[in-house]
Amino acid sequence: MSAFGYRDGVLCAESVPLPEIAERHGTPCYVYSRAALLERFGAFRGALAGRDALVCYAVKANSNLAILNLFAREGAGFDIVSGGELARVIAAGGDPAKVVFSGVGKTAAEMRQALSAGISCFNVESAAELERLDEVAGSLGLRAPVALRVNPNVDPKTHPYISTGLRSNKFGVACEDALPLYLRARALRHVEIAGIACHIGSQLLDPAPAAEAADKILSLADRLAAEGIALRHLDLGGGLGIRYHDETPPTVKEYFAPLLARLAGRGEKLLVEPGRALVGNSGVLLTRIEYLKHGAEKNFAIVDAAMNDLIRPALYDAWHDILPVRSRQIDAPLYEVVGPVCESGDFLGHGRRLGVEAGDLLAVMSAGAYGMAQSSNYNSRPRAAEVVVDGEQSFVVREREQVEQLFAGEHVLP
Repeated sequence: MSAFGYRDGVLCAESVPLPEIAERHGTPCYVYSRAALLERFGAFRGALAGRDALVCYAVKANSNLAILNLFAREGAGFDIVSGGELARVIAAGGDPAKVVFSGVGKTAAEMRQALSAGISCFNVESAAELERLDEVAGSLGLRAPVALRVNPNVDPKTHPYISTGLRSNKFGVACEDALPLYLRARALRHVEIAGIACHIGSQLLDPAPAAEAADKILSLADRLAAEGIALRHLDLGGGLGIRYHDETPPTVKEYFAPLLARLAGRGEKLLVEPGRALVGNSGVLLTRIEYLKHGAEKNFAIVDAAMNDLIRPALYDAWHDILPVRSRQIDAPLYEVVGPVCESGDFLGHGRRLGVEAGDLLAVMSAGAYGMAQSSNYNSRPRAAEVVVDGEQSFVVREREQVEQLFAGEHVLP
């Protein structure tokens, strides 16, 4: 479904015109569709129907409490990468027993926090982490449930910054090192082997690399079984891509079909960790044009959103469609859509044909994932408000920051 469409020439979120949201809540502002979020979660649940499976939402994609709570109410688990994300999941009503903890740099304090909360599993990414986890669990008189995150050395054919399954990446344990490390884990007193994990990258548009990685993981699982190590679950990660511009990602069912075929007849529980695929196309960044600046070589639409609000274009050279909120029957020259931050890399889009005037609203599409979650206060800019639309209603789920909050914890020298 598309929750964002034009009605009488005005772009709406579900049944709410975006100009109404801008008037009530200001800009820049992130706007999400509850219906779209639920539809995407339902697509994953439907594709895995009939299989013992748990959809663990990747919190890093968008960690707003309202979104976490919405998924928790649908029975979701959560994939976290920090103690802060665990605290958010719990505050949002998520079940710690459905949480898996990934990430290469877990601190002892984060391990204690997660063990005390009773999370489902630690996705361990190095031998050193395994030893530390054993020590921390022992200090608490507990046993830590673990899965080794295995690096299958599979090229996901995505942007290098979001590729995680190659030998050159920092993530996971090499396939050839996994069996000896599992044998070591079995010998540790305060570690309990629960499963095996794998995640090869993000914005995957082809099911084949994920299927290739699954083959390697299942082969390792069989070798572990031969050694007497039984696994409760197989965590095959997330990464399914979305359409930003002209991509043609597979449907959720198409993406999982080759994986489910390989799992036929196996008894392990399946865990998957979608993030972008759940929230990416469920949100937009609403911004207002401050000035139109026409130059000899380029025209600039200078908007009130910037790279601190949405860093993906500057960081990844990522494309987001940019649509005028009100359609106008006027000339549509090419514009560089840029923000007020003092960096030449502060842009939201290059060469966009827009029929607009100063003061008009623009919607930066497909901004529900890695938008607000990666935003910052660069140039001492308060972060945007966040709003969820539900039919004809809208709800503020994060208040816009105030400038005074940005330095409330700072102190001048005596």
